[in-house]
Amino acid sequence: MSQRGLEALLRPKSIAVIGASEKPHRAGSRMMSNLLKGGFAGPVMPVTPSRSSVQGVLAYACVADLPLVPDLAIICTHSRRNIALLCDLGERGCRTVIILSAPDSQTEELKQTCRHYNIRLLGPNSLGVLAPWQGLNASFSPVPVLKGKLAFISQSAAVSNTILDWAQQRAIGFSYFIALGSSADIDIDDILDFLARDSKTSAILLYLEHIHDARRFMSAARSASRNKPILVVKSGRTQRAQLLTGEIPSLDIAYDAAIQRAGLLRVQDTHEMFSAVETLTFMKPLRGERLAMISNGAAPAAMALDELFRRQGKIAELSDETRSALTTVLPDDFAINNPLDLRDDATVDRYITALNALLDSHDHDALLIIHSPAATAPGQETAVRIINAIREHPRSRWLTIFTNWCGEFSSQDARRLFSEAGIPTYRTPEGAVTAFMHMVEFRRNQKQLTETPALSEGLMTNRQQIHLCIDNALHHNNTVLDTYEVEPVLKACGLNILPTRIARSPEDAVTVADTLGYPVALKLRSPDIAHKSEIQGVMLYLRDKQEVAVSAAAIINRVSQNFPDAQIGGLIVQSMANRAGAQELRIAVVQDAIFGPVIMLGDASREWSDESPAAAALPPLNMALARYLVIQAIKTRKLAGGSTQNPLDITGLSRVLVRVSNLIIDCPQITALDLHPLLASGPEFTILDATMTLSPFAGDGEQRLAIRPYPASLEESLQLKDGATVLVRPILPEDEPLLKAFINRVTKEDLYYRYFSEISEFTHDDLAKMTQIDYDREMAFVAINTSGDIIGVTRAMSDPDNHEAEFAVLVRSDLKGNTLGYQLMRKLLSYTKSRGIQRLTAITMPENRNMIQLAKKLGFNVETQFEDGIVNLTLRLTSENT
Repeated sequence: MSQRGLEALLRPKSIAVIGASEKPHRAGSRMMSNLLKGGFAGPVMPVTPSRSSVQGVLAYACVADLPLVPDLAIICTHSRRNIALLCDLGERGCRTVIILSAPDSQTEELKQTCRHYNIRLLGPNSLGVLAPWQGLNASFSPVPVLKGKLAFISQSAAVSNTILDWAQQRAIGFSYFIALGSSADIDIDDILDFLARDSKTSAILLYLEHIHDARRFMSAARSASRNKPILVVKSGRTQRAQLLTGEIPSLDIAYDAAIQRAGLLRVQDTHEMFSAVETLTFMKPLRGERLAMISNGAAPAAMALDELFRRQGKIAELSDETRSALTTVLPDDFAINNPLDLRDDATVDRYITALNALLDSHDHDALLIIHSPAATAPGQETAVRIINAIREHPRSRWLTIFTNWCGEFSSQDARRLFSEAGIPTYRTPEGAVTAFMHMVEFRRNQKQLTETPALSEGLMTNRQQIHLCIDNALHHNNTVLDTYEVEPVLKACGLNILPTRIARSPEDAVTVADTLGYPVALKLRSPDIAHKSEIQGVMLYLRDKQEVAVSAAAIINRVSQNFPDAQIGGLIVQSMANRAGAQELRIAVVQDAIFGPVIMLGDASREWSDESPAAAALPPLNMALARYLVIQAIKTRKLAGGSTQNPLDITGLSRVLVRVSNLIIDCPQITALDLHPLLASGPEFTILDATMTLSPFAGDGEQRLAIRPYPASLEESLQLKDGATVLVRPILPEDEPLLKAFINRVTKEDLYYRYFSEISEFTHDDLAKMTQIDYDREMAFVAINTSGDIIGVTRAMSDPDNHEAEFAVLVRSDLKGNTLGYQLMRKLLSYTKSRGIQRLTAITMPENRNMIQLAKKLGFNVETQFEDGIVNLTLRLTSENT
């Protein structure tokens, strides 16, 4: 997530082209031509020993001869010269390089050379960079690119060229167009962090083939998506497709889970990708989801409506006031509905009168205007009138308006007019609705991800017992645990599992069954027979001693006949669960090569396919995220919602998922877990069978997770000046109501000092941003008194390079002078120093004497800027070179 060198890459002031050429087919020739034609304002310095000038520009024989150190160097020569040229550029002081071509065998040496000279590298095998606002075309593409607000990041040169060609025809512009190539150094997360802060970029489209570092990607993506919509096209849904693009084999549902968790939206195919470009370029942010439609034909409107319902969209209900307004301006025999069918004899005037009536209405949040070729309403003329009507109506600025001009040849000019007017337009009704639903789904994702989680009460676990069981199993080299062996671990987690016992013989099975009570189930216990059903190794509903004895003997006999060499570990005897009206679920945890542990939820009554086995989520889960997983499983039909008489208890299932998540986070030795089946009956969830796979683990268990979990190790009890004890811990998403109550007890004066403005009320979104933080790049500590109230908060937010962090501290106004602020700051200083942050900074007001005095006491440098009316506070924690 380093930002070092990205300013020079994306906003360079000078460029050197190594291997510049006059020969048209050479890469150096095309790069020089594109740079010169693009209008780059700074010096472009061709480097070639064979010519004194290239394309009319003074050339230099070698890097050492350059009159100044270039911000950016582009290596266009044969790949065998890459390393030597990198060394020359490093010696000269150049810090950012694009390499157009290199074999895979050279990648590691390129990385080492770049690290040695502190060079940032884009590529190798990168198409280059286009930055229209800077007049920069440092790429192979000869296609001129317009200025726009959409940034495009691609890991494929072929897709990049396709998008550029398509965008030129549609007059769609970009803020940046970045082809990453092999991403040996500069990667997606670096670019996302840059674009999140770029004022010229309002939306981001990402073509993704693979992720090198899941933790860094998730952190950057979660941060960027809070401010800007990000749509993702991910190729390689199957393992064969992943191998074709050179990816590390990974579960596609793991990518789905990561994209959803980061607050991004995944589009499914190339057609949707093109629609997404149009959408992100022109469509206004949604204020709601209610859609109204007008059309000069019933059939296109019906197709749009079908697509809307298929994607679970919302059609607007027209009020009596709107119906009355439409009745007034339309012929008497018209049916006033939504969609509004203007009929195939609709004139331009009929379109405009209906449009104005709907623009006056507050019944909808978005409006789709559909037009089919018709002599009574020519496409181009209708488009011009509609564009003018939209511009002149005052409510159009608040409404999301988009169009579908059906047809091809007769509609091209109309669609071009809409694009030039900044109104999104699509070729088909389904494409228009799909684009609209992209924004709806993005809005829903963002809303659900900022939902305040319920307190996960009663989820305490016996960690000591859990670790004792796991350590004991590994000590005896037992890495695959069956239901009997997993039972104590799951019980210690607070999960309900059927009582499970082991019988060594048919007689022993009868004794155990008598103890448990009838009916019981018998199951073969053998590590050599994976599928017990092959030999009828599972017998259910055994009602008495005789049935148990006969069934036990029969199972053992079938094993000896069919698998004479199989090891038999006895028979598992379980009480029979009451399955009447119950639903069989399955929860599994698997290890993904990219994202680490993935929690999957689905139906136990059917086999999970390789491509789409279940709904999935990445740990850690809280109650809100677990509930979101359950709802996603139901929506995508991976899970039934239960019957009318016995509906699925979503809250209860969410608790089970949170317990599983906590177990996986706390025990890095668990590489797989399968609860199959999990019986759901009302509020009761009972595990019938379970399997756990273990592997010895050394190191930091958090590093295997794609998202840093709550750092419980940072919890600490501190004593204040008056002797009171407070708990200081990292903030949690569940703290939102506590934080709101705390702020309400802070005076307006103290809030003004903290936020530099008068704030009447903090919204849910404001509080969510304060409590739902990424522990990898931000930390907030809260002080909790014995009543469970927050009485103080301190936080630090680091830059992506983790060099500098901005801090703040706020104490409840009636508790000043009790050393609470000092204690919180000491805690924060210790934490930021342990994270390798070099400098802490803050800005306050000269009137905030308490903060200035505290800063001096802690060793901060205090600098007052009287002209600006601010005080800068700075504390160096480590050496710049550490």
